[in-house]
Amino acid sequence: MLKGRKILIGITGSIAAYKVPLLIRLLIKEGAEVKVVATGNAFDFVTPLTLSALTGHPVYNKGFDGETGVWASHIDLGSWADVFLLAPASASTMGKMVTGHADNLLLAVYLAARCPVFFAPAMDVDMYLHASTQDNIKVLQKRGNIMIEAQEGELASGLHGAGRMEEPEKIVEILKNHFVRSGELAGKNVLVTAGPTFEPIDPVRFIGNHSSGRMGFSLAEEAARRGAKVNLVCGPVSLQINTPSVKRTDVTTAGEMAAACRELAPAADLVIMAAAVADYRPVIKSLSKIKKNQDLLTLELEPTEDILSGLSKNRPEGQFIVGFSLETDNELENAGKKLIRKNLDAIVMNSLNDPGAGFGHDTNQVTILFRSRQPVKLPLDSKQKIAGMIMDLVVKEMSAGNLR
Repeated sequence: MLKGRKILIGITGSIAAYKVPLLIRLLIKEGAEVKVVATGNAFDFVTPLTLSALTGHPVYNKGFDGETGVWASHIDLGSWADVFLLAPASASTMGKMVTGHADNLLLAVYLAARCPVFFAPAMDVDMYLHASTQDNIKVLQKRGNIMIEAQEGELASGLHGAGRMEEPEKIVEILKNHFVRSGELAGKNVLVTAGPTFEPIDPVRFIGNHSSGRMGFSLAEEAARRGAKVNLVCGPVSLQINTPSVKRTDVTTAGEMAAACRELAPAADLVIMAAAVADYRPVIKSLSKIKKNQDLLTLELEPTEDILSGLSKNRPEGQFIVGFSLETDNELENAGKKLIRKNLDAIVMNSLNDPGAGFGHDTNQVTILFRSRQPVKLPLDSKQKIAGMIMDLVVKEMSAGNLR
């Protein structure tokens, strides 16, 4: 799967850089073309001569090298690569990646890269577990960067703990799996919904919920990573997405989301309805702010449009539809009923009773119910990884032709 792939390795100032020559040899043995961009501190641990001899390319360190006259365009390097792999990624470099502080060529390439970015942290245990490092890792993942997790073991300091860069053999397997998946949805159109809807009461108040949209955004990015063209319809969220093959449509109300989905769904091969759509809206929206007084305020509510049922009823032949169900009691029973009632192919259930799941978390824990097989419970993990596991199962069902 790596034959002919262009892999750009970014090396930072970590002692784990000594593992990179072996990583390069393994990648080239698999048929990949490898180039290296490195920070100045990286050369304290591995020499440019070694890296150049192994890759057959010069090692890029400066935008312009006055001694050699070589000009290295960060735009060209970022466009050349199929994957940009930062290994090892130091605490300092990850912090600069978060802030966009491009004070060297490697960071300029990172900001210009259009390809998937993997980063493999490597540092001592206390640095790795520091709150600032962990916060930076979460931000990078939210932005779509893919972390190759640091491992526990003996560190250069003599301490034992988390912070070891993953071994080269494992990194190669991770990249191979990425490219295996990258073509699974090639030529497919995917519709994903995400976030809440806000149903206005008056010009300043609304009925809504705590959905952040992270699960839906992770699913949209995962589908794009597998080669799909994705339409993402999202309610009011603070998230950003920079994946070129994801087209974003912002809406506010359930009615607006329903209209967008009706327009986009007929062309979709796969529909994933991860949005937390409000079930009710006020019958009357006040045109001016409702003033507070001592009397009770009564709101008359009416149901919003059932978007999922409508899409299922009017689906084109061969379309696979996945719903979401957030439950608080009798979770599997209620989700199973929704699967049948709304005529879905699969439903993803998560319970507010599971610690670390539901709204307001970077993690999630879900159970997927299918018509064709027993429910599959996934472990608590980051929403990015849960998205990957969900897509693995959905793609398998689609390939088997298991439609409702």
